[in-house]
Amino acid sequence: MTEAPPDNPYVRDPDTEFVPTGELTEAEAREQADRLREAIRYHDYRYYVESDPVIADRTYDDLFGRLQELEDAFDLDTDGSPTRRVGGEPVDELEAVELIVPLLSLDSSGDADDVRGFDERVRREVGEDVQYVCEPKFDGLSIEIVYLDGRYERAATRGDGEVGDDVTENVRTISSVPQRLRGDPPAVLVVRGEIHMPMRAFQAHNADRVEQGKDPFANPRNAAAGSLRQLDPSVTAERPLDCFFYDVLWASEESAPLGEIGPDDDGASTGADGVAGLDSHWAEHRALPEWGLQVNDRHELVDDIEDALAFRDDLMAERDTLDYEIDGTVLKVNDRAQCRRLGTTSRHYRWAYAYKFPARKEETRIADIVVQVGRTGRLTPVALLDPVDVGGVTVSRASLHNQSEIADLGVGVGDVVRVERAGDVIPYVSEVVEDHSEGYFELPETCPVCGSEVERDGPLQFCTGGLSCPAQLKRAVEHYGSDSGLDIEGLGEEAAGQLVDAGLIENSVADLYRIDAEGLAELEGWGERSAEKLIDEIEATKSPSLGAFLSALGIPEVGPTMATDLAAAFGSLDALLDLADADDAEAEIRGVEGFGPTVASHVAEFFRNERNRRVIERLCEAGVDPEPPAATNAGDELDGLTFVFTGSLAVTRDDAESLVEAHGANATGSVSSNTDYLVAGENPGATKREDADDEGVPVLDEGEFASLLADRGIEYPPAT
Repeated sequence: MTEAPPDNPYVRDPDTEFVPTGELTEAEAREQADRLREAIRYHDYRYYVESDPVIADRTYDDLFGRLQELEDAFDLDTDGSPTRRVGGEPVDELEAVELIVPLLSLDSSGDADDVRGFDERVRREVGEDVQYVCEPKFDGLSIEIVYLDGRYERAATRGDGEVGDDVTENVRTISSVPQRLRGDPPAVLVVRGEIHMPMRAFQAHNADRVEQGKDPFANPRNAAAGSLRQLDPSVTAERPLDCFFYDVLWASEESAPLGEIGPDDDGASTGADGVAGLDSHWAEHRALPEWGLQVNDRHELVDDIEDALAFRDDLMAERDTLDYEIDGTVLKVNDRAQCRRLGTTSRHYRWAYAYKFPARKEETRIADIVVQVGRTGRLTPVALLDPVDVGGVTVSRASLHNQSEIADLGVGVGDVVRVERAGDVIPYVSEVVEDHSEGYFELPETCPVCGSEVERDGPLQFCTGGLSCPAQLKRAVEHYGSDSGLDIEGLGEEAAGQLVDAGLIENSVADLYRIDAEGLAELEGWGERSAEKLIDEIEATKSPSLGAFLSALGIPEVGPTMATDLAAAFGSLDALLDLADADDAEAEIRGVEGFGPTVASHVAEFFRNERNRRVIERLCEAGVDPEPPAATNAGDELDGLTFVFTGSLAVTRDDAESLVEAHGANATGSVSSNTDYLVAGENPGATKREDADDEGVPVLDEGEFASLLADRGIEYPPAT
């Protein structure tokens, strides 16, 4: 057991009733801050490395908060302080850095005979006296971390094995990555670890995302990777990431700056030559915790390959009880001298092998059931699953549709269920395989977002809060700016939620047109340039086509195609509003091709609803004037081509889309491998340009677009 720092009052049973900072001298504040840092580092070690905390989480939070308070009040130097974990300043992009030691991959197989073949090759090359270190193969994100003179210096992702992304500030926010090592570490220490998101934390984080109307992460690995690559470290700090360390890549007793460390040009060294006690991988497992670096407790030293195979089978049997995702085990030749003799290929280590698990199939556990509130107010229960492979796709959520379906299945939290994919696409729970819950899950009587009463309409349940419910308003704004709406670049899920939370949008989507750039620029993550760009994007939607406008309103069951058909059938917004008041409204709407009784009822009810009519009225007052569909002479000059438009053009984006569609082309809102051209006007969106680069899609400026049309006998800009 590691000894606690002597005479530190914040180690055991600390008093968290602190004297107000205003009553402290600067010297007293500095002394208290030093003791708090020392204690917090000790508590981190007890929690992550020894798994034996001596204080409660809440007490730890009190100590951490007090340290932050002191550093802020007295402007204390925070270099190396645990509080650096709260995140630094956002960056424009992650910089690429050359790794100190190449991070190679592992040769792997799920066949025991292949693993035996690996063992035969190893013994043939280095002799019969071989031991293996067996450890879990974590399903996370590999990371290289550098410590100089015991202090955290740099972190980089694996990247292509030679060059990775500099994620120093993001990794700094992870509590299990110490800012300062313990004991007597080498002067230079380069270690490899695995960033991951623990299973319980993953499910809790996904539950929060679903309740906020966001898509959950597919699996813990995606969650960890996405969190680590955030441009804003404060976002990473909010994600429940963890790290296991398992390899010393390079070590030296001689201090050296970052640019002068690493293996010789011949790359022959395994990285720990000359450092006492690091002559084997097993020794590393003993040394890493002494320096305060967390290692996984499930590892074993074996002399025989059959014992290594048994280790994998035993760990696979425990897999579902672990709080982290693994997809196999790793076997490493223990002796570093033997590792040097075996060497590497251009891609993988010849002294290590991964014995993979088979993919999880179809049956899994329901970790939680959360209720999502849609933009129409409908409550949808969503099952959060332990990730499972279904038809080659990892599934971590499944809709339970409604209360009647839940009751029919008898499904509750903790049950093991069979998951299938409807039409090989949409995941759903088909049956309960093992019942571990009491009764079945029941939807709440009040909205989980706003607390309004929930009313039942047949098998469905709806929040009665309307747009006063933040969930409905956020989703309405997000949909309005989406590809299925008016395609407002920069108005995605996060931005929509931020605008509502900040009170810039209070009542309806019409508030979008009243946002000013100055107020927007004050929000976290925004600046003058990005704020002005979004305002310009919003302004550019004031003359949408009627079809795009109807789709943006979010009429239930009416997507872009049906909205366009509706616009073509009735010709104007006023006609639709007038029609809603007619007794035969639904019959008239059913006359539009593809509109059955259910959809016709939704459309008529939408335009009868006074709340919706007020939103439309406010949009018109804000200057939105939907343009009726123009009569077109459908041609085929652009038949088979697909265009995407971004930025400001000589005509509205809707007019540009209508023009190419009138001559046989398709116009879509996002770039994909099926896109033929991205047309970029003034101030184009960065996302679409990046997508075009990734997909190899040609980018045309407006002049080149006009020339392309002219070559096909099409006038641009079109004559008015």
